[in-house]
Amino acid sequence: MVDIKGCSAYTSPQQNRYRLDSGLRRNDKLMKKILNNQERGRLDKRVAEAEKRTGAQIVVAVVQRSDSYLELPWKAFALGVSVAGLLVFIFDLLWPGWYSQTAVLISAVTILIMGILSALLSLYIPKFARLFLAAHRAEAEVRQYAESLFLSHELFATRRRTGILLLVSLFERRVILLPDKGFSKRLSQKAMQKIIAQMTPSLASGHFARALENGLIKLTETLAVKKRGKSRKNELSDGIIEEKGV
Repeated sequence: MVDIKGCSAYTSPQQNRYRLDSGLRRNDKLMKKILNNQERGRLDKRVAEAEKRTGAQIVVAVVQRSDSYLELPWKAFALGVSVAGLLVFIFDLLWPGWYSQTAVLISAVTILIMGILSALLSLYIPKFARLFLAAHRAEAEVRQYAESLFLSHELFATRRRTGILLLVSLFERRVILLPDKGFSKRLSQKAMQKIIAQMTPSLASGHFARALENGLIKLTETLAVKKRGKSRKNELSDGIIEEKGV
């Protein structure tokens, strides 16, 4: 739930949609699209259907990564050095007296090279880098990024405070569902966990569009109302936000 002081001022739907659309166009110029046109089309339909059935203003976001995690290469370097050092130690135990001044120098260089290679792998292979990322750190950074995006795109500026952000951060393999206070009662923490659980298998296998579709379907089932009144005006752009992140 988002309820931040100083963010309750109402912005007209036209202004809100213009700002969000402008941001989306700038992001498209800065990075290669994560989702292809077919996937975006399917998700746009899911969002429109979900908004119609729930009365929510839903914005979907896909981010490459939510933080730079500068400590990960250093952790990888430490692992590489430790493993190489252990191998040299075992070799010394098995064949004592093998070392000379040159052999010691070669061993030291080998240990450093192993550390550097491990650090480089963490920079270019996300799956390897995630081995050094603590779960609580990833969760905190993705949530912080989602809250920042919620504010920067002014998703709070709907008349009934019915904005919902569904964000997927690809590097961390994390989902954040961030509703405004208009849905604080209908969308409990337990309900949000069920929606995220519906997305997790597809996200883990790298099918990001499918994960988002599953999330939108479950979100619709959770918030759908049997009796709907007059259709509300669409106050937020339905365009999917794609960002490189930090």
